[in-house]
Amino acid sequence: MNLLNIAIEASLKAGEAIMKVYNSNDFEVEIKNDDSPLTRADKNANDVINSFIESTEIPIISEENKQIDYSVRKTWKRCWIVDPVDGTKEFIKRNGEFTVNIALVEDGVPVMGVIYVPVSKTLYYATEGCSNSFKANLDSHDTSIEDVLEMAAEIKAIPDGNKARIVGSRSHLNDETKAFISEIEQNEEVEIVSKGSSLKFCLVAEGKADIYPRYAPTMEWDTAAGQAICMAAGVSVNKLPENTPLLYNKENLLNPWFLVSNR
Repeated sequence: MNLLNIAIEASLKAGEAIMKVYNSNDFEVEIKNDDSPLTRADKNANDVINSFIESTEIPIISEENKQIDYSVRKTWKRCWIVDPVDGTKEFIKRNGEFTVNIALVEDGVPVMGVIYVPVSKTLYYATEGCSNSFKANLDSHDTSIEDVLEMAAEIKAIPDGNKARIVGSRSHLNDETKAFISEIEQNEEVEIVSKGSSLKFCLVAEGKADIYPRYAPTMEWDTAAGQAICMAAGVSVNKLPENTPLLYNKENLLNPWFLVSNR
């Protein structure tokens, strides 16, 4: 059973289901208990992904599944961590910057990851063991696995020697992020690069940004696939202030602050 192929196919089919809702111009938005939005696309994509990865008999942590108690989860050696639509707010805004995130975690560490961007049909993935990261620009959600693997090109993080390209938003920076950027600006030129959802990880992984500081809440399903892709591209994803890798399937699925860096 090739777990990477299953995850890629699940992401493409989920992307297809998401775009059917996205292109319908008619979808309701629910507000969940944590005040985050939910659409029919989230639910449909989750059903599609579950239908693929349940066959692996590896347990699943998904934003849209009922969360399993830690007394059970702590016995898992491996699990899938899934966000069917990462960036639902971007989906609602119709800016295209939302993704499908699927990661495989072993002993708390991401060992494989897939991120699919349905609007642009762009696929990022880290092979099992996080040995390499790849990017493929597809023509269709129905692209075969064989064609995906043939079209994919390896990506590596390449620092910009002239300036620090920091992922963020000039208009929505909190005080901690502003302080982080100000410290870097004392020594070098800074360029702010803006993206939604897990695409922030992909920017650093493919060498289009250097640093992504996150001083705001995220959940494990927001970051696991991105961390796998970054790790395989030579990028660290470390929690702050400890500066040690983010870990997964924790008792509390909320992430601490973290820093993604190619330095």
